[in-house]
Amino acid sequence: MADDALFEFLHMEIVAHVYRDQQSMKGEADNKERSSRVSILEGMGYRVGQGLIERLTRDSPCFKDELDIMKFICKDFWTKVFRRQVDNLRTNHQDNKFNLLTQLSNGKQYLDQAPKYLAFSCGVVRGALSNLGLESVVTAEVSVMPSCKFQVVIQKL
Repeated sequence: MADDALFEFLHMEIVAHVYRDQQSMKGEADNKERSSRVSILEGMGYRVGQGLIERLTRDSPCFKDELDIMKFICKDFWTKVFRRQVDNLRTNHQDNKFNLLTQLSNGKQYLDQAPKYLAFSCGVVRGALSNLGLESVVTAEVSVMPSCKFQVVIQKL
């Protein structure tokens, strides 16, 4: 329980730091700068996801196909990282009480702030998949806080 609170606090501070640091350098933020900040957070998450998946798959046998990889991500990886299991094995997963958004709001008043708090998580999943040999695009969509829908699109090479 304490680990969760520490991670949530660290996550909020990382987001605040990236936005505060970029704003002090540039002044007022436009759309291009906002997407740059989201990209920075997603990149941080990407590297964390690569490291986490190395540690979690150290003693696992090789995966046979994409389905085995997605099963591992949904059942084991998601549980270790976000402390809850994915409800359905699909490439679009809706989490009705996503931990990193519960501290922010339970309504619609901060809906525009959600992307910056989900960028790191999308990067974590994308980094894990990349390290397992799957290039993907991971997005998160929020219609009502703290509920969000993650979508994973595997890119065929």
